[in-house]
Amino acid sequence: MSTPKSPERPVIVIAAGGTGGHVFPGIAVADAMTKMADVRVVFFGTPRGIESRVVARHGYELELLAVSPLKGVGPARAALGAVVAGRETARALRRIRALKPAAALSIGGYAAGPVSLAAALTGVPVALLEPNSTVGLTNKLLAPLAKEAYVVWAATGEKLRGPKIQVFGVPLRKVFKPSPTRTGSTSARVLVMGGSQGAAALNERLPQALGALKREMPHLEVVHQTGKDRDAEVRAAYAREGIRDGSVTVTPFLDDVATELERADLVVARAGAVTVAELAAVGRASVLIPFPHAADDHQAKNAMALVDAGAAVCIRQAAADAVRLASEIGALLRDDTARTRMADRARAHGRPDAAHDVAKALLALAGIPLKRGSNGAGRTNGALHAGHAGNSTETEVN
Repeated sequence: MSTPKSPERPVIVIAAGGTGGHVFPGIAVADAMTKMADVRVVFFGTPRGIESRVVARHGYELELLAVSPLKGVGPARAALGAVVAGRETARALRRIRALKPAAALSIGGYAAGPVSLAAALTGVPVALLEPNSTVGLTNKLLAPLAKEAYVVWAATGEKLRGPKIQVFGVPLRKVFKPSPTRTGSTSARVLVMGGSQGAAALNERLPQALGALKREMPHLEVVHQTGKDRDAEVRAAYAREGIRDGSVTVTPFLDDVATELERADLVVARAGAVTVAELAAVGRASVLIPFPHAADDHQAKNAMALVDAGAAVCIRQAAADAVRLASEIGALLRDDTARTRMADRARAHGRPDAAHDVAKALLALAGIPLKRGSNGAGRTNGALHAGHAGNSTETEVN
């Protein structure tokens, strides 16, 4: 007598690529879904995006499409990109038919358009996740085909015509959890983050600013995430300022941002959606320098959401010279009370359960039952009230 064949797990497709601001929310949703339901998650991205390095590391399958940019590249490259997109949409269509997913989630990136279009053409329900106040081009084009859209701010949902709108927050992995602020220590630890692509302005200015502080605060420690292929020059810049191995850790990419946030006394960073959400989830005081070329200046709006909550200092890049940075960072490191108050206010506005809420909604859209004992109940600590969001990992070309 033959053994009955086990039914295949239902598949959810997540199209997310390019930067950490697209990929890490997708991984957070995937983690939540696989805890809540017996489901197989397959990511789609491109070979040159951060997804090619991190998705498999988190235990998920990754399908790669060779999609080229269509926006901001000039007419000739845009035309070539359109031809490539057509070819890759046909390829995505074949893969979607083979996988037979129960639902597809578009978060953004070059592969999201072809994959989501292929899903819609085959009758697969499509949902959008938009962590930005400015709706990305891909999600804007896909909105008429989508059944649902999960957004951070209600105002963002008003810009999407067609799908059912649900306001959740930026999905974060469970490792980002509230952590008390350290006080009374003789040492001070500063974490510098420019997003997964790095930030040239932070790389150039922070070594000088922190070098000046190191001469006043000999126990200062620094962790600086530079972006790919930028660590050697930043390490040399710190050495010129007298901050060498033992006092500074310079790395192209932080594999464990959550732990580094917990260990930090103060964070200096860009102001993308994921970065702001992580600061709020853990609860850390920050000095934010928004990327000045972000679409619709959304990073400045993100930063001001935390400033208005009393949770951060915002310095425009044009004004963020080494002297100003040293002054603002030094003042906060010397004042435990002010730094703790800012951290507490950031933490009060966190949305640590956004990933759980998005996962529950997506599983419901797909018609996939929850595991026994998983009631799908999420808990929300609040939301940044200013109605802004942004992209935490912009690509800076300079």
